Amino acid sequence: MKRALITGITGQDGSYLAEFLLNKGYEVHGIIRRSSTFNTKRIDHIYVDPHESGAKLFLHYGDLSDSEQVNNIIYNLKPDEIYHLGAQSHVRVSFDTPEYTGNVTALGTTRILEAIRRSESSIKFYQASSSEMFGSSSPPQSEESPFQPRSPYACAKIYAYWMVNNYREGYDMFASNGILFNHESPRRGETFVTRKITRAIASIIAGKQDKLYLGNLKSRRDWGYAPEYVEAMWKILQQNEPDDYVIGTGETYSVNEFVQEAFNYVDLDFSRYVEIDPKYFRPTEVEVLIANPKKANKKIGWKPKIQFNDLVKIMVDADMRAEGLEPLGEGDNILTKKFPNKWWEVD
Repeated sequence: MKRALITGITGQDGSYLAEFLLNKGYEVHGIIRRSSTFNTKRIDHIYVDPHESGAKLFLHYGDLSDSEQVNNIIYNLKPDEIYHLGAQSHVRVSFDTPEYTGNVTALGTTRILEAIRRSESSIKFYQASSSEMFGSSSPPQSEESPFQPRSPYACAKIYAYWMVNNYREGYDMFASNGILFNHESPRRGETFVTRKITRAIASIIAGKQDKLYLGNLKSRRDWGYAPEYVEAMWKILQQNEPDDYVIGTGETYSVNEFVQEAFNYVDLDFSRYVEIDPKYFRPTEVEVLIANPKKANKKIGWKPKIQFNDLVKIMVDADMRAEGLEPLGEGDNILTKKFPNKWWEVD
């Protein structure tokens, strides 16, 4: 039985990855931060008390800013694979907390890499890199495109990316970067723009909200479906040699197009509800991100099934259901058709 360690296991990607790996027969361990309130909502449905027979998911308190904790967890667990997804990952917030973002998102990666190096073991390491690293680089962006960061978050991710490359080359470590473009789902954090839009629609229909305040509607992103992207993470670590891969759909849509698609789905006129608030604009904007995923398509055999309009319907349906409303069902039908077994879920 393979043993995997996931940082950021309580996040969107971490929760889907935990399900995926459990379904593959892994023993899964996750690092969570100590809090006075529970923050494990996304993984509560797969958590089993470790005292019970057959438990395969285990949680450990730790913090990416504490190298001693990181070292102890890795030394004691001796995992076969580490998926490093933990970070301060909100781009807009990184402008308000640049030092913290650098400490956790950049140096947190170094702490893990150094712990692996000192352990002298053959642990395979996956680093969650980001399309935000490309910034103002000309689209479409591939593994060969230059990094031109436009936020403290992107700068921190670039530092982590190059540390992975340096440890890979300097210490012969199996360390790979997955440069993932935007990937969304019903588990996306509520402050991220896609989820903010779909939650607002459900609240408006329920009569609980009148307006949706957004920032730059012109920004264009390459949006995919998160459960498919965690499979790409796993595939990257199953290769014979470590490498870096761009993961995305190869299509781009604006925030405005996402808004229109979502409101049109429920037959609402978005112009009646959407207003612009300057506080949501970034000091420096990233205008266009679009992946060139040819390398991943060819080398690891990964291609997405869920397209942009599918994603929007899936997310709106889920938030309507969460609000106690009857979903329109098109999103549910798409999932049933394209993923009849919902392979990322574990009963």
